[in-house]
Amino acid sequence: MKVSIITSCFNRESTIGQTIESVLAQDYPDIEYLIIDGASCDNSLSVIRQYKNEKRITKILSEPDNGMYEAINKGIRLASGDIVGLLHSDDFFYNTHVISDIVRIFNETGADFVYGNGLYVDTEHTDRVVRNWVSGRYHRWKVRFGWLPLHPTVYIRREVLRRCGLYDESYKIASDSDFLVRYLYENNLHVEYLNKYFVKMRMGGLSTGGASRASVWAEDVRMYKSHGFLGVPTKLMKIGWKVPQFIDAKLRKKFHDD
Repeated sequence: MKVSIITSCFNRESTIGQTIESVLAQDYPDIEYLIIDGASCDNSLSVIRQYKNEKRITKILSEPDNGMYEAINKGIRLASGDIVGLLHSDDFFYNTHVISDIVRIFNETGADFVYGNGLYVDTEHTDRVVRNWVSGRYHRWKVRFGWLPLHPTVYIRREVLRRCGLYDESYKIASDSDFLVRYLYENNLHVEYLNKYFVKMRMGGLSTGGASRASVWAEDVRMYKSHGFLGVPTKLMKIGWKVPQFIDAKLRKKFHDD
């Protein structure tokens, strides 16, 4: 079973190397790795090209785009794997056997869609946990009440992506949430939860940066309404699902400090 991993990148010279290395360190042998760069104007492409001779980097594409979701869609269209997943250019895999564990679940269960857990970490000190996102088990009703799994932990069969559609590029921030609502609420998929950590993610991305909070709110409300949900109430419930993540991270830190 071939796994396609897509990394979209724009001006991430300080982090893209760690992202790439965490993919190349995976112990699963059949990985197709696609890096889609949005014509970065820093040294990101120079860093990426240092790895171009690595046999497990399948393709590097660098050209202007209209944002992360266009880049992801480009990657999906280029992907040839049985399973497709994402690893953003600020993120890195939790350990070396994440992909092996994911493939095992697909093989054992015949799932269409597999997801897991992830840790948001401090931008500079990546051993410092800021949010502990334990996704929990999937139930369709939970989606209507604002629950969604952690997007960067999602892996989907490519045939399902062809059938259910790609990311809506009209959203600049909420396209991942729209994507998950469509897949988990509006399609009858075989969904499996693997209760393991897949990724570590630096705080400060599109949905976690303080400057974008108003935009995140507006797009999420618009997105939920487009699916027939109550816009503001569903957004508030979505926030409510996240509160335990911060509490758990604080407790972890206190326990570690003590």
